[in-house]
Amino acid sequence: MGAVLYVPCDAAALAVGADRVAATLTEELRVRGVDATIIRNGSRGMHWLEPLVEIETEQGRIAYGPVKPSDVAGLLDAGLLDGGDHPLCHGLTEEMPYLKRQTRLTFSRCGITDPLSLEHYEMHHGFLGLKRALEMTPAEIVQDVTDSGLRGRGGAGFPTGIKWNTVLKAQGAQKYIVCNADEGDSGTFSDRMIMEGDPFVLIEGMTIAGIAVGATKGYIYTRSEYPHAVAIMQDAIKIARKAGILGASVMGSDHAFDMEVREGAGAYVCGEETSLLNSLEGKRGIVRAKPPLPAIEGLFGCPTVVNNVMSLASVPIIMDRGARFYRDYGVGYSHGTIPIQLTGNIKNSGLFETAFGLTLNELIYDIGGGTLSGRPVKAVQVGGPLGAYFPPSLFDTIFDYEAFIERNGMIGHAGIVVFDDTVDMLKQARFAMEFCAIESCGKCTPCRIGSVRGVEVLDRIAEGDQPEQQVELLTDLCDTMKMGSLCALGGFAPYPVMSSLTHFPQDFHVKPLTDAAE
Repeated sequence: MGAVLYVPCDAAALAVGADRVAATLTEELRVRGVDATIIRNGSRGMHWLEPLVEIETEQGRIAYGPVKPSDVAGLLDAGLLDGGDHPLCHGLTEEMPYLKRQTRLTFSRCGITDPLSLEHYEMHHGFLGLKRALEMTPAEIVQDVTDSGLRGRGGAGFPTGIKWNTVLKAQGAQKYIVCNADEGDSGTFSDRMIMEGDPFVLIEGMTIAGIAVGATKGYIYTRSEYPHAVAIMQDAIKIARKAGILGASVMGSDHAFDMEVREGAGAYVCGEETSLLNSLEGKRGIVRAKPPLPAIEGLFGCPTVVNNVMSLASVPIIMDRGARFYRDYGVGYSHGTIPIQLTGNIKNSGLFETAFGLTLNELIYDIGGGTLSGRPVKAVQVGGPLGAYFPPSLFDTIFDYEAFIERNGMIGHAGIVVFDDTVDMLKQARFAMEFCAIESCGKCTPCRIGSVRGVEVLDRIAEGDQPEQQVELLTDLCDTMKMGSLCALGGFAPYPVMSSLTHFPQDFHVKPLTDAAE
């Protein structure tokens, strides 16, 4: 076999020319009469180096990037196929500091394998968790997931095992597994990376969940804005079904489980589980009042597990390596690893999987390299468009669910968006309110009306119209939205607004709030 090269098919790499690099590389190799294979892998998550081209050598893979089509001929002339030296060469991929500092459990295969190769997946410990699960009782599987300490990776951090146990014990002729892949938060892309770079791990995790609770049907609800992820997931499901991994007999067992992909219509609120279920049923995506919980009456009125992509994709390694193995990573009640997405004005943008416990300082400066602009960091937003803004004085906060809650923040989907000192925090607060107004499903008054009034109040502050009185009104309005909204959209919109006001009062032209909580 000739040389083996890797060029990512991940959407982030495609956006900066990965397809053109692969086509140019193919043509140059043909012209030179070189026998070589190009594998389209997922992304390693070092987005500032995309497209990242790797060559397989006896020492391991050697990385080059970011590669443009115009670089290909020069790379080949410099001995790319032998791992030759070049200004774009970063040496052995696994020895690159950004990767070497990570603890890759959920993303252990992403960027390494061909996403649609069952052979590659099984070569890298794929389906070992499912095989073990097939030898266990449903209650034993649920207990393992509970003992692992796995919590929901989509936002609230609710213990996964408790949710599964509720569905296991619920009565119903039909049960469902619903994967929430409606990744709508700003600065987040880990779900997309898994679906595009390692789809079988999500299939395996959902299948284990089905066996654990007695569900025979699964749905992946994702975004229409993710066409590459949708296509790869659909192909992977077909491959798994043909191989007997999905269907009437999972791997030859007595368990049946199958799944399909459904695309949303672009509503941010459908990231909330009950809105998502309404959308899946063909209804308008609006929030349902709880109770009943989806675990009791979910999709089509049946007991339903609704988990995020990262939660489900973490299950295979828990089943393979054991609950204690997974639980030993992390701090406090935050167990395992978390794929942190570094975005915004940051030098080393990308995905960094690590055990809970690193500080924002370490993530932003040591790993992220500070701002891309070279200017001082003014604020970071963690947890999507409804997450709190933290100033540098809070960068000692560790990545841990409870640590963020103590400082009026939330981890959410673990996206960190960095802003330098040119950002206007009053404008950021207004954006949060406007976003809520646009995306509100309209079901409850605090969210539907409160967000519109919030925009108006912030505009009056910007105009200098009695700012101190307007801030008092804004604070009262945010309290009403936080306590009275039916779901997190209206309930969390106050977080970016009040954190901006608390930590950056100068941008609101008012005195600092004396009762600001950290």
